[in-house]
Amino acid sequence: MVKISTLQDVARVAKVSTATVSRTLSNPNVVSESTRRRVAEAVKITGYRINRAARNLRTQRAHSVLVLLPNLANPFFSSILEGISRHLSQSGFSMLIASTKQVHDSGERLIDYLDDALADGMIILDGGLDPQVIETLESAPQAKRILFACEWIEGADFPSVRCENRQGARTAVNHLFDLGHRKIAHVTGPEGNVLMQTRKDAFVAEVARLKLELKPEWVIAGDFSLAAGCLGAKTWIAMEDRPTAVFCASDQLAMGFIAELSRHDFKVPDDVSVMGFDDIELAEQFIPPLTSIRQDRLMIGETAAKMLMARIVTPNAENLEQAAVLPISLVIRESTGSPR
Repeated sequence: MVKISTLQDVARVAKVSTATVSRTLSNPNVVSESTRRRVAEAVKITGYRINRAARNLRTQRAHSVLVLLPNLANPFFSSILEGISRHLSQSGFSMLIASTKQVHDSGERLIDYLDDALADGMIILDGGLDPQVIETLESAPQAKRILFACEWIEGADFPSVRCENRQGARTAVNHLFDLGHRKIAHVTGPEGNVLMQTRKDAFVAEVARLKLELKPEWVIAGDFSLAAGCLGAKTWIAMEDRPTAVFCASDQLAMGFIAELSRHDFKVPDDVSVMGFDDIELAEQFIPPLTSIRQDRLMIGETAAKMLMARIVTPNAENLEQAAVLPISLVIRESTGSPR
């Protein structure tokens, strides 16, 4: 008969109390690093397995957080998810991932995750949820355990983590201006998206502040995708008066734009400078390497998880952080240069 290891076995091997083992396994942050190492080694030696169902029943927690993405295939979210997972694991929590495409029609489906004890909280990375869904979330008993990251809902009372989007757009315009460009176009994100509107408004305002010309056709509609970038390039190619620089609202837009230009024998940055926003991993490896506005996506994820955990552990605490706005930085590479 195979002997099943117990909490007492782990405590005996680690030479600590069973209470210390329990604290270490349920909330690693409250014990020292040396204690965590000893308990982890003892768990490995004894083959102890946590009875998660019993633990969840005892603590009335699922020990997991649901993360909702608008697009599971978009590489932009990878570092944000890594940051969330990294912080959650330190507190003994796991991460569940779902697509908002499955729940756009009903906020009740989101609330079910919390009602059924599948998750203790929710991080939403989609600012395009239907107003009816938002209204349902705001009125739910679990509303205090819902947080937005990267994107947000204007007018809603949910905590959020985001980067300095306005400053990012202003920095992009000024980088191109400093290179000597006086005719600058912008390929936007999807209509109605909060990031699209914020970056577009800041772009238009900064161009006006610099007293540059901005023809209506130089603001090209997009949707953050490679395909939209290709369409944007076709629009640029068809112009009689082409801007010498293009600021795209995402790196994927910029990459699609450059790829389409290459198919028509235009050179970047010789014929036109192109830059993006986000600084995803592929930006440095792209040809030419992409100039971009970098937002620290790992930090966005870690900050979002930290803020949500504070609401899960101490839901009635006062002075919980409501909004975190993280800095951006300009990463200059080979896709931008002085106009010919």
